[in-house]
Amino acid sequence: MSLPLQIFVSCEHASNRIPEPYRHLFAGRETVLKTHRGYDIGILAFAEALAAAFNAPLLAADVSRLIIDLNRSLASRTLFSEFTRPLPGKERQVIIQRYHLPYWQAAEDIVAGITLQNSQVLHLSVHSFTPVLNGKVRNADIGLLYDPARAAEKRWCLNWQSELLAGQPALRIRCNYPYRGNADALVTSLRKRFDEDRYLGIEVEINQRIPLEDRAHWQNLQQRLIASLRIFNRLSAAIK
Repeated sequence: MSLPLQIFVSCEHASNRIPEPYRHLFAGRETVLKTHRGYDIGILAFAEALAAAFNAPLLAADVSRLIIDLNRSLASRTLFSEFTRPLPGKERQVIIQRYHLPYWQAAEDIVAGITLQNSQVLHLSVHSFTPVLNGKVRNADIGLLYDPARAAEKRWCLNWQSELLAGQPALRIRCNYPYRGNADALVTSLRKRFDEDRYLGIEVEINQRIPLEDRAHWQNLQQRLIASLRIFNRLSAAIK
């Protein structure tokens, strides 16, 4: 018998806020905070719309990834940016204790709480990506990232991709692009704690070109993503 599906939405790069104690690190470099390096442009509104549509828990970062990257494990070499990496070890530990550990613990607590209700978690970790990186154009509108070793996640993403293309065949939707679905990330850590009968961790990547250049298209795309999720939420047994 299939478990009911409960959506959980997180947004690790929602904010470009720099807490006051660290603002001096960005003196003369404040413009970087308005770029994709400071946060995932346009994505917080989508995370909020997703959570509202499904009455889902929402966990969103309130600090810039240039302070600490909440979508990286403590072992990651990119956990700190060039702005915070030179800080003394004790100061970096303060940042970890204040921002990273509480965020990851909150995510684990949300997932554990849902599983205790005898439900399966569909964790949608939502992000946006820059259209061009290091001079290379990213050839996708949407990326759906999953762990290839988890058959349920793969089936879910392929079904979702098919449903989206049925309504908007011109969309460029790629799986495990522009990043690998099993790379270092919050969902990767949670997969180690919860098996796939209880937890599906999918990262949704949106090309920033859409929210930046075409507001109407962006609104339509958000509605389409939510509508397709409604279908799968009703038919969650199909992902088993």
